[in-house]
Amino acid sequence: MTQITQSIDSLLKPLIRIHASIRDAVVAACENINLETLTAVAHEAEGDTIYAIDRISETRLIDLFSQEIAPHVPIILIGEGLPDGKVVLPLGTAPEEAVWRIIVDPIDGTRGLMYQKRPGWILTGVAPNLGPETNLQAIDLAIQTEIPLLKQHLADVLWAVRGQGATAVRHNRLTGEDQPLVLRPSQAHSIAHGFAMISRFFPSARDELAAIDEEIVRSVLGPVQPGKAHCFEDQYICSGGQLYEMMVGHDRFVADIRPLLEQHLAQQGLALGICCHPYDLCTELIAHESGIIVCDAHGQAVNPVLNVNADVTWIAYANPHIRTQIEPHLRKALQRRGWIE
Repeated sequence: MTQITQSIDSLLKPLIRIHASIRDAVVAACENINLETLTAVAHEAEGDTIYAIDRISETRLIDLFSQEIAPHVPIILIGEGLPDGKVVLPLGTAPEEAVWRIIVDPIDGTRGLMYQKRPGWILTGVAPNLGPETNLQAIDLAIQTEIPLLKQHLADVLWAVRGQGATAVRHNRLTGEDQPLVLRPSQAHSIAHGFAMISRFFPSARDELAAIDEEIVRSVLGPVQPGKAHCFEDQYICSGGQLYEMMVGHDRFVADIRPLLEQHLAQQGLALGICCHPYDLCTELIAHESGIIVCDAHGQAVNPVLNVNADVTWIAYANPHIRTQIEPHLRKALQRRGWIE
């Protein structure tokens, strides 16, 4: 085992503890704070709206990383709720002295969680500090932890070290026990009778995104038959949650192509609105290690710089068969609109 792998491995247990602390604090807040308070807008950040529930996790970030990791190794912590999007720990350390860049989304899926509709996720990716241009594909360790609904006593934790496969456990909130969880992406050869979708969570060109979705499905599966459903969709407003649904075999194809619409919308005098950011996709390594294919609109690895501002396009296929079935039709739809070459 190399020295860098040993160093990465030494971060796993502290990160699991940090995630557990954030999960428990958010669940407790959901139990004890009323809906109107949790859903209040706390701050309008450049990349997203920060709700009151987000503050519960964000206020703990620096303290938890200062206690669990920074005393042993200097880091650059990257996250939307931090001043200027990042902080060097221990405080006062020069950025070039940091060994790791750790990017965190303390609550991915805020909107569904605060209304108790869908679980949220804590996302963390760890990369060597290669300077300001350190990117997503430099991440060597990723972990994501489910923040369950109040009525839900089981919550999953997934992690991966590059080249070592993906691991998962299912945590029982009532007993405190963890049981192994097998990640098994779908091996289906078609999206027929499965979940497949283009992400269109928010107002802003949802009509165009839906048109692309319809175009792909008709091209792949043919015309809809009376009284039948070719395939299904689940608009889970959470990138980490979408990857989870792929990893456990629930979904077969997901494409979040919102950034490609910027010029199309500008021509109509409209704004793009919110998109996926690097912290939303910082656990892509777990999906990769579990066998999911994640790429950009050109079929290449998704590789944004680790910051809080970049808009990210990503496409996930459960297996090579699904990619072969879908990708040519998706590319054709995007090329016909002039969004890719």
